Amino acid sequence: MSDARSVLQVELAGAARAAGLPVVFGGEVSGGRLRLSGFVGTRTTALHNLDVLPGVGMGGRVLMQNRPITVNDYGSARTITHDYDRPVLAEGLASVIAVPVQTAGRCRGVLYGAVRRPVTFGDRVRDALMESGRRLARELAARDELTDRAASLSPGATREELRAVHSELRAIAGGLPDPEARCRLYAAAQRLVELGEGRPVPEPRVRLSTREMDVLAQVALGRTNAEVAERLSLSRETVKAYLGSAMRKLDAHTRHEAVVQARRLMVLP
Repeated sequence: MSDARSVLQVELAGAARAAGLPVVFGGEVSGGRLRLSGFVGTRTTALHNLDVLPGVGMGGRVLMQNRPITVNDYGSARTITHDYDRPVLAEGLASVIAVPVQTAGRCRGVLYGAVRRPVTFGDRVRDALMESGRRLARELAARDELTDRAASLSPGATREELRAVHSELRAIAGGLPDPEARCRLYAAAQRLVELGEGRPVPEPRVRLSTREMDVLAQVALGRTNAEVAERLSLSRETVKAYLGSAMRKLDAHTRHEAVVQARRLMVLP
């Protein structure tokens, strides 16, 4: 949960800068309700860990309707319920905008932006919050994928199952546009290497680039260059170049030798 909060906090800080807002906060949906867990610019703890129910308040409406909602003067707004007036007004918020964090058409969280005086929000503010919501949604989707993959591994998972999941995680990570989400998924893939060894893996003597390892992980499953190119959204020529570079670093003369050497060095599971 602490990792999820740190990612949320990064997105909120970025949204505050991009939108020029003094207050930005939000949270993730869990158990059918929204829990506010990330904050930038708040002066009190009134909103901290607040649970927002579907259909109640601004966030509750966003949960139900899955679309942005804005109020220019929160205290007098008639378009929302006022169940959360005490924490909102304790923070001194006047104008508030709330946008959904969506994955697969489902609202997974809500991001809010606010100022302490009545204003009319422009497109820049809404677009900045929506973009942060999209980045956060990609992180949640990647986390879901990791959870699903991990759940598919039984306690007695075979080495081949570990290798297949490792390869899939690296393929997913390489296609993520968000650097932090990509880094986290690559770290999860590396954890599978350690699980395969049953212990922490020492620093490898041969350093392969991220893309060289991505390609080699696919090759290790017996995929052709054309199949690897399709899986990683690369050209065949690029795949060939990465594979050739990895083979030189591993002092291997064939694809098979490269995979064997990478496993010997504990670069691959």
